[in-house]
Amino acid sequence: MRKITVIGAGSVGAAVANDLMIQGLSSEIVIIDINREKAFGEALDIYQGAPFCSPAIVHSGDYDEAKDSDIVIITSGVPRRQGQSRLELAQTNVNILREITEQIVPQAPKAVYLLVSNPVDILTYVFHKISGLPERQIIGSGTILDTSRLQSELARRFLISPRNVHAHVYGEHGDSSFVPWSLVHIANNHIDSYKDNSPDHNQIRWNRDYQEVEDHVRTSGAQVIKAKGATFYAVAMSVCHLVKCLQSDAGTAVTVSTMMHGEYGVSDVCLSTLVLVDNTGVRGKILNHLTDGEIDKLRASANKLKDVLSQLKI
Repeated sequence: MRKITVIGAGSVGAAVANDLMIQGLSSEIVIIDINREKAFGEALDIYQGAPFCSPAIVHSGDYDEAKDSDIVIITSGVPRRQGQSRLELAQTNVNILREITEQIVPQAPKAVYLLVSNPVDILTYVFHKISGLPERQIIGSGTILDTSRLQSELARRFLISPRNVHAHVYGEHGDSSFVPWSLVHIANNHIDSYKDNSPDHNQIRWNRDYQEVEDHVRTSGAQVIKAKGATFYAVAMSVCHLVKCLQSDAGTAVTVSTMMHGEYGVSDVCLSTLVLVDNTGVRGKILNHLTDGEIDKLRASANKLKDVLSQLKI
């Protein structure tokens, strides 16, 4: 089992630590937060449920407690407010990330780092530039949650298990994300042919509602924030899925944010495409055949992120 440090004891960080415990993904979980009392309380609350879970130590502490962590999950930052875009958070959370990086990397130089704080693509890029770590050790959660939202919505519409929906969201974790519909398959049928081949064809209502579905995916997070103030349960589940991928020898294909080096004509920016992840971290990208229009959307998303980066003090 692995030692995992969660930086940030807010709603997301606490939910992540709790899910790590429940799913038995770590033998030691360290929670670090500038609010030490909050971190202590979250750690104690989670640990007191240990008799119902796989044996694990859960405790709070300073950065030296994270020494030799195998995985570090960074959730710290100012949360997104209702009506606020992820990119508006950029400079404040970049400054917070810089302070964290200076303290955590010397303690856990061999860890795989999962960046979860928003705007995640911006922060993943900044972490690349300031941490000095190999690229394989750096993963932004990217559009893994957007992809889950897409798969769950298509599963609902097509009356099938989400596990049979092969669809992903590419680009920024934000307004310029998009779905490469040319790659979307349901039970080995392209999405536009599945209805005709399904035993549920009389119940399925699908009229190539691409934009409607994409709008649903893009606005889901905002809807949750409006209704309950924050998103954290699905975020935590997606992060724990990534942790499981990082504990496996087998590569798992996930849409996460990594540094681009000319793939699809995109360079020097972090955004989400399909990436193979295993217990070494980022194994590499899976280069799918995108249509010209989809490549244009990916480049537009990259340019939007680069515009923000050009205005930041890193």
